[in-house]
Amino acid sequence: MRWMPAVVVPAVIAVAVVAVPLQAGAVVDLPDKTAAEVLALVSDSTVSSFSGTIEQTSNLGLPDLGSALSGMSTGSSDSGTDAAASAATTALELLTGSHTARVFADGPGNLRVQVIDRLDERNLIVNGDEVWFYDSDSNEATHLSIPAGTEADARAQLEEAKTKAAAELGEMPTPAELADTLLADLDSSTEVTVGTDTAIAGRDAYELRLTPRTDETLVASASIFVDSETGMPLSVNVRAQGQQDPAFQVAFTEVSFTAPDAALFTFTPPAGATVTEQALPDHDGTSDHDFGEKPAGDLPVTVTGEGWAAVAELPAGTVDAEVTASPLFTQVTTAITGGYLFSTSLLNVLVTDDGRVLAGSVPVESLQAAAAE
Repeated sequence: MRWMPAVVVPAVIAVAVVAVPLQAGAVVDLPDKTAAEVLALVSDSTVSSFSGTIEQTSNLGLPDLGSALSGMSTGSSDSGTDAAASAATTALELLTGSHTARVFADGPGNLRVQVIDRLDERNLIVNGDEVWFYDSDSNEATHLSIPAGTEADARAQLEEAKTKAAAELGEMPTPAELADTLLADLDSSTEVTVGTDTAIAGRDAYELRLTPRTDETLVASASIFVDSETGMPLSVNVRAQGQQDPAFQVAFTEVSFTAPDAALFTFTPPAGATVTEQALPDHDGTSDHDFGEKPAGDLPVTVTGEGWAAVAELPAGTVDAEVTASPLFTQVTTAITGGYLFSTSLLNVLVTDDGRVLAGSVPVESLQAAAAE
């Protein structure tokens, strides 16, 4: 269930809409390690059972979208529009302010994530071949079962189920998932160094600092704080050019590496809950359930540039006039020559007049140049 903040906004646009940093602990003095040794510590980590509280904070320069998001959730009667509005609302909520989640994991087949926002609690529960999503505010539950098949089929379908449930949950990434994303394609475009040893959630941690070797990006640096004993990332933050505080951060505020109680991975819908059974695609990729006529993942993506300065482009018609006329789209974008701009300190997204979507951690001028090619 890898998830990266920079991908959220263009993904939300593609499906139908434009959808007080944590203080590190005291400085500690760990045995010196090179960047390669800290990378090896992460790579060799075998942690599969843990629990903890994760806090996510965003300082992306977005305006207060409270009234617009509230209007999106109540302003439509069409089921397809409602689904898209819900996805956009969830994504934008995660890109503003701070959010808290409890995470419980025990091996690859048992996972529970509780996202807590004010009086609402949303739960994703994975127990072997059973997946549940439950929203306490609406008292609605969605259930998915993984069909019998080969181990490879089961793993693929479990990931599919997690992805679909997480889309509804608006799942926050764990530090490990975000670290995986940042480390997946390390190359010569990134300088990797060891920063300042510190304490995160009461654990001593190394800082692995990633710095782009280009000025053509909005990203100043990213830091991954790695548990010195287990190698599991405990905190990740990304800093924007010209911005002192992290623009985005996910960190454990408490963590335990003891296996959670097995009862946490079982779920029975509360009395009166509305339960929806949702199908997964068959092994050949077909399904009786319609998940949408044009999933974002099926759209051809063109990438120009490299590394931190890359620009991803979705084709003409990805965003139609109905979307650009919506109140939320108007609220979060600025009309510019040739289209509309959604801008944050880490990501710019350009929706052109012909419905193309260009996105990247680059200045607006880079998107406009790519659009003109």
